[in-house]
Amino acid sequence: MLFTKVDFKLSTPMSLAEATEVFESTAPKYKGHPGLLLKHYFRSEDGLTVGGIYFWENRAAAEATYSGPWRALVQEKYGVAPKIEYYDSPVHVDNRHA
Repeated sequence: MLFTKVDFKLSTPMSLAEATEVFESTAPKYKGHPGLLLKHYFRSEDGLTVGGIYFWENRAAAEATYSGPWRALVQEKYGVAPKIEYYDSPVHVDNRHA
């Protein structure tokens, strides 16, 4: 499995309420997204970093998303370019389904 960490370093803090509102407005766009298995949104405690952790079927699916119109849309929404990091995830533990 592959996951990506995408984050945005903001110049002014985003409150938890603001982040929740933004995340809830974009979450429906990811339902049924090709190759995307799971997405978690995050916000740092100081509100200066927001982003998402995306779990993908493969790297091609991630790259197809990040090289398309997605990049311009998120840059416009957050006012800064995203930082995208790729990670292999060969083992995972999920206590919800033990």
